[in-house]
Amino acid sequence: MVLPVLALAGDEYSGSNTFMLGVALGIYGATQALLQIPFGLLSDRFGRKPLIVIGLILFAAGSVIAASADTVAGLIIGRALQGAGAIAGVIMAMVSDLTTLENRTKAMASIGASIGVAFALALIVGPWISSYSVMGFSGVRLLFAVTVVLSLAGMLILFFAIPSVSSLQQKTTQVSLQQLRIVGANKQCVLLYFGVFVLHYVLMASFLVVPLLLEQADILRADHSWVYLGVMLSSFVVMVPLMIVSEKMGIVKQSLLATIALLTAAIIAMLWLYHLAWGIIACLVAFFIAFNYLEANLPSLLSKILPPENKGAGSGLFATCQFLGAALGGVVGGGLYQQWGLAATLFSTAVLLSAWFFVATGMTIPVRAKQVR
Repeated sequence: MVLPVLALAGDEYSGSNTFMLGVALGIYGATQALLQIPFGLLSDRFGRKPLIVIGLILFAAGSVIAASADTVAGLIIGRALQGAGAIAGVIMAMVSDLTTLENRTKAMASIGASIGVAFALALIVGPWISSYSVMGFSGVRLLFAVTVVLSLAGMLILFFAIPSVSSLQQKTTQVSLQQLRIVGANKQCVLLYFGVFVLHYVLMASFLVVPLLLEQADILRADHSWVYLGVMLSSFVVMVPLMIVSEKMGIVKQSLLATIALLTAAIIAMLWLYHLAWGIIACLVAFFIAFNYLEANLPSLLSKILPPENKGAGSGLFATCQFLGAALGGVVGGGLYQQWGLAATLFSTAVLLSAWFFVATGMTIPVRAKQVR
């Protein structure tokens, strides 16, 4: 929810500039990346649920700090603590624990799709919620207050709706240095890790620019939610059939390359159409057709490659690369914007996407689950 709003909130925090706002966006990914594997190792020893609870508590505490911050330094501290609740890898490992080998690919694809849907809803409701004032909270601060409530709701769901994982089930997803070396040395895994790194760098860097482009195109801040609603609905109309058709026809690799190319084209087009409202909206539709497809399919592809005994290690590295990309997207993207303007930020995303397209041509997409040796 913060992503489409924070770039416009510089006047709400003292000491703020584009680079510092980029740090505030990126620091969340940095602490997430740093703690994903330690959280996974600890969850193997102490159980999935206790570590998820700790992560949610840290996230809620960070939200409280960010909601009460008046300076950009306080905002950064709050965001860092939010990111310290690094439970993405633990959750993916728990899903592996609770599903059979036959259903695991579907479960991972469902996670990817649910993340896409949640992200879409967050884009839509974030600007809308930030336009209100509730109990002294308004703007971005209100969004952080809402995330406190959502953290508590997550704990209730965890305790009352999610089955516990036995120690016997957890043995199939324990992480060791040997397993990290195995998945880290596998070319297909590495290509997916690089892909998710680039994808989230692009997302974070782009959204230092996109909200400002909407304003420059004379789209009022209060109308941004409607823009994102139309964009996301349009993108899902194309993306969902694309997922189904590419899987049924066995053209997953071709679809992967096509969506990377589409994402690159959307970024480049923004540089030319930034002054036109319809142009920016059209670019955003293309952007999210590609982004949502890739976000949903990369975890599914990883689950096809990794065997059960390496799920924990593979999931941990995947989440680490994802959040590292988000971290650098915020920090590097903000720094480029501060020094050379929005064109430099967008150009950096296009360069990385071009590199991803090039290396992705060498990917081998498995038809059925295969083991990494």
